[in-house]
Amino acid sequence: MKEKKATAVALLSGGLDSTLAILVLLKQNIEVKAITFLTQFGCDISDRSSCSRNPFPAAEKYGFEVKLSHLADKFLEIVKNPKYGHGKNMNPCIDCRILMLKEAKVYMDLIGADFLVTGEVLGQRPMSQRRECFPMIDREAGVEGLVLRPLSAKLLPPTIPEQKGLVDREKLYGFKGRTRKPQMALAEELGLVDYPSPAGGCLLTEPIYSVRLKDLLEHNPDPSYNDIHLLRVGRHFRLSPEAKVIIGRNKEENDQLKTLVEDGDLMMRVDGVGSPITVMRGTPGSDEIRLAASMTARYSDAKRQPQVTVTVFNKEGLLYKIDVQPAEDALLDRYRIHYEPRKKKKRKRAAVKI
Repeated sequence: MKEKKATAVALLSGGLDSTLAILVLLKQNIEVKAITFLTQFGCDISDRSSCSRNPFPAAEKYGFEVKLSHLADKFLEIVKNPKYGHGKNMNPCIDCRILMLKEAKVYMDLIGADFLVTGEVLGQRPMSQRRECFPMIDREAGVEGLVLRPLSAKLLPPTIPEQKGLVDREKLYGFKGRTRKPQMALAEELGLVDYPSPAGGCLLTEPIYSVRLKDLLEHNPDPSYNDIHLLRVGRHFRLSPEAKVIIGRNKEENDQLKTLVEDGDLMMRVDGVGSPITVMRGTPGSDEIRLAASMTARYSDAKRQPQVTVTVFNKEGLLYKIDVQPAEDALLDRYRIHYEPRKKKKRKRAAVKI
């Protein structure tokens, strides 16, 4: 009777590390079923980032299956209220990892797999990939002893699949730190040539996006997917608690804004010249509408004219036109939702004793 192969469920982002972790197991004749998680915040296979590379080409080339799973509202809740806090920006890395492992465990039990696999490397991420974090994360996710991290396994305690002999520990690795040179060398050895360069990946690690998200959640604790997707596009201005303005920076963003407009939104443009598309969301008053129109004029090719006619419309068509003076830069800065880098504290020089 033929012995049944061990089966692992691998968390696959499509980046170099997670793909290598799978290839290391395939080399040991272990069957791999990969799961790729999608969220509202950039871990999306259409995005160009290390955490969002399309996983299917690698799966087709090396012969393993990939299941897509959207974390949806579960992920939004941990972004709003992470038990273990945010990282430098809005990234709830520890809570995110716990959630993904919990969901992967459900899939593991469903298909009768033996253990879980991740591409995590000890010391690579400052918040979630520290030695003391791995056991706590696994315990919180209910997968203690079941998570194999092949790229750093030799630096970590043996897992249950290693102890059972399902995995040969001697054929695993001891990578550590933020350098990618060992992974790149392993990729060459295993014939993996098409992989993305390292990147931040999740939008929640980006300072500008995070500031926009904080502003959104402060004024709308229950945002729609559309509200969240809108954060990626254009210049953002908060005119009041009830009104927000987004102004396109180029033709591509103008086109994107048109696809994201909802019923109730106002749009603006300056006809006859190069002009941004402006989207106004919320319940603005007449003064805020005039202010948004002046901002639209400022970013149009008519910005040097003393008075500009701005067209106001919605999804149904033309509403009216309004004459305004282009806004001054100081006014734009006053309402812009922008990121302010933290100032580094100057170190005081120690007094020299003579």
